[in-house]
Amino acid sequence: MRVRTTSAAVCAALLAVTALAGCNRDADSGSGGGKVGIDLPRSDSDFWNSYQQYIQKGVKDGEVDALSVTNSQNDIGKLVANVQTFTDQGAKAVVMAPQDTGAIAESLRSLQEKKIPVVSVDTRPDKGNVYMVVRADNRAYGEKACKYLGEQLKGRGKVVEFQGDLSSINGRDRSEAFKSCMKKDFPGIKVFELATDWKGDVASAKLQSTLAAHPDINGVYMQAGGVFLQPTLALLEQKKLLKAPGTPGHITIISNDGIPEELDAIKAGKIDATVSQPADLYAKYALYWARQALDGKTPEEGPTDHESTIIKIPNGFEDQLPAPLVTKENVDDPKLWGNQLEKKS
Repeated sequence: MRVRTTSAAVCAALLAVTALAGCNRDADSGSGGGKVGIDLPRSDSDFWNSYQQYIQKGVKDGEVDALSVTNSQNDIGKLVANVQTFTDQGAKAVVMAPQDTGAIAESLRSLQEKKIPVVSVDTRPDKGNVYMVVRADNRAYGEKACKYLGEQLKGRGKVVEFQGDLSSINGRDRSEAFKSCMKKDFPGIKVFELATDWKGDVASAKLQSTLAAHPDINGVYMQAGGVFLQPTLALLEQKKLLKAPGTPGHITIISNDGIPEELDAIKAGKIDATVSQPADLYAKYALYWARQALDGKTPEEGPTDHESTIIKIPNGFEDQLPAPLVTKENVDDPKLWGNQLEKKS
């Protein structure tokens, strides 16, 4: 891992200028000391529930000394309140995954003033300094989905896109990249953009309406399999539209997340592909960077020893983790986190 150790004096000066180093200035806690506040973003997604399992395992294994983990349930007001509780309880670093990347700015400003470094997981806040953002390249998600669908459909057809919340940078990145790629590389494909706010029931209802008006839909892009997979498959099964790949009437489906249920669906021929969003690495490196912040270390740009790339962003740094395309050809790869997670009974 490429990090640079700073002396206490240099660290303090850097904090005064940039508030990015996230050094622990509590003399009583020592190097690497201090409690870490961790907020989980939601529990209505299989992806985030998997992330929670990895976080809990890391905390249990002593990766960080954590306060009681909270869950803001996709509510920015709860996240703000939970962050305030962390500071009241003496947190020296905070790990969060704000779903509304614009509304968290004031909390980040407050944490910066208190010299409390922040690790933001999966989402990059629009404003407010962070020590590190841990996420994959979300534009690449949209581009990979576009290219896969475009090639499978041979550049012709009609595709439904379940857009995530466009107030989230992830929803915007995936949507903008998908649209740009389709317009440039596959102009013969008509895309129906369905805003969903990351809600499975909304996606299902809008898909039903779109299918009624356009029964010749032959492609679907789900920006989050954790919330869209089950309601989508249920609707297509109900309408007898869930046909095996290679058979007439097959609707090509690609998703994002890489949860075990998506991998099972690929194996069963219910969906065609997904882009595996690394829940395990999100948790691992969220805790890792929280530790680095407490140790007073400053990230360096460039390749890392865990196959990612650290880039400088206007309000901090971002560790861009790998996110592979998964199809029937590599769905059994034991390196995929979805194949490592203990499945629900």
